[in-house]
Amino acid sequence: MLAQEAPPGLARKVAHRESLTQAERNQYAYRQTVRLQELDNRGSAQGEYREVRDIIFSPEHERTEQTIGAPKMTLKHLILTEEDFRDIRDVQPFVLTDDVAFIYESKFRGDEVMDGQDCWVLQVRPRQILDKQRLFDGMLWVKKDDYSVVRSEGQAVPQIRTATSENLFPRFTTIRHLVNGFWFPTMTYADDTLYFKNAAQRERLTIHYSDYKRFGSESSISFEKP
Repeated sequence: MLAQEAPPGLARKVAHRESLTQAERNQYAYRQTVRLQELDNRGSAQGEYREVRDIIFSPEHERTEQTIGAPKMTLKHLILTEEDFRDIRDVQPFVLTDDVAFIYESKFRGDEVMDGQDCWVLQVRPRQILDKQRLFDGMLWVKKDDYSVVRSEGQAVPQIRTATSENLFPRFTTIRHLVNGFWFPTMTYADDTLYFKNAAQRERLTIHYSDYKRFGSESSISFEKP
């Protein structure tokens, strides 16, 4: 059954919890594995892009990225753009922190059990999109007991169409798991068809975030049972 009224201050409480989650995740190294496949009409892969990247710390505690091996590139139709890589880094593991909450308007959409958690459902969308911005437009599932986001579904916006080019982006889902008391992204996936002017192209995207290890710790941290 859907709740009739939004909990008081829901968006503000979510943004506060998300800020704590982001601050905690910033203390962790982890591995990010990206795989993008082009699919034909039968669902068979035609080409793919694959890369493995470690987010690590320098001895001075500065976060940096290190590519593991050479990326695999056999895409035949799709071209990965600067916006695609920005989305992989910032939008697909979307976090609604205090410092970006003002950019978004929110609407309460009821409550639902998601991934075994009793959740509020919150729709967020940009109030406006300025030039060069990449933002999130979609739904958040928020644990009722502590306002943690456990799942997000949506799309990176805007879609970019000009007189000479089209830069389109898939709808995606990002799933989180519990790590040391906070819900971190563990997988993003998308299976969507992009409708370009001259042809439609189905793509399948998976991003795995794994081997979370807090800075200074000697061992990786496994996902906790909530």
